[in-house]
Amino acid sequence: MRKLKNIKTRAGVIAAGAVAAAMLAAWSILVIGRPVASPQSPVCAARSGEFVNFAATVPPRPMPEEPFFDKAGQALRFADYRAKGLVVNFWATWCAPCVKEMPDLDRLNARLKAEGIEVLTLSSDREGAQVVEPFYRKLNLKTLPVLFDKGSAVARALKVTGLPTTVLVDREGREVARVIGSAAWDSEPVAATVRRCVGGKSTGA
Repeated sequence: MRKLKNIKTRAGVIAAGAVAAAMLAAWSILVIGRPVASPQSPVCAARSGEFVNFAATVPPRPMPEEPFFDKAGQALRFADYRAKGLVVNFWATWCAPCVKEMPDLDRLNARLKAEGIEVLTLSSDREGAQVVEPFYRKLNLKTLPVLFDKGSAVARALKVTGLPTTVLVDREGREVARVIGSAAWDSEPVAATVRRCVGGKSTGA
């Protein structure tokens, strides 16, 4: 009886091992069968020298539901831009690095809008349109929307800790990367990175 019991025990161990091996093989097929982003090899990656502080968001995160507002006070949400790639820039008129990059963002918006990629500049200025609209006129900004993040609600939801911060959003409404600090947004290498990250047309750059 003892020998029979030992044989049964060994058979059970072997069977359990076979099941575990089969499960591992199936899991490996599922994982290997599709690309999996990781911090070491993210799908969204910047090339050396394009940004001072660029970080891929791995895994991508859904954008928050908190509203932001246009100059007429109408509430907008990121869900309103579904199927578009977004460059969401948090800024203020009193932020010198923000002011410096606004003309570049204006030109980036003009460059990419026809490709279904939009730049949304969310101001945290408490005075609202009365300070932002004159600022736009002064810098001759022609394509950027006048938008406001009242009470920095969206910035807080995204854990933005400083200005300027720019969040790249893919066509599924997920944050795929963020840039802390200013950037040369109007350069073709940077525009090419934006396209790669948010799902825009590639120019081969």
